[in-house]
Amino acid sequence: MKVIAAYLLAVLGGNTTPSAEDIKNILGSVGAEADDDKIELLLSQVKGKDVTELIAAGREKLASVPSGGAAAVAVAVAGGADTGATAAAAATAPAAAESKKEEKEESEEEDGGLFGLFD
Repeated sequence: MKVIAAYLLAVLGGNTTPSAEDIKNILGSVGAEADDDKIELLLSQVKGKDVTELIAAGREKLASVPSGGAAAVAVAVAGGADTGATAAAAATAPAAAESKKEEKEESEEEDGGLFGLFD
């Protein structure tokens, strides 16, 4: 992850094609060790590609990844040993989430939507 971050910092700094040495210099400036294998792997994978296009493609892939509590509850229900208790928990989970959401909205309305910044 730090190699990717260093690469992106170099690109943000105006270097459209950072070299392994550029990445090593960035990592070294903050005291991080550079792994030559990871740097070479990254550079081989991004060679000739536009960073903004790579980020856009990554966002599209992440958008298709399921997330949220409903899926986790469904998995717990399907694989739980005590299905009666798990099913009851699954049935009450959406209601509890809705109740918390309503409480949050009410508290936001009470402070004028400022989230308690000036309390």
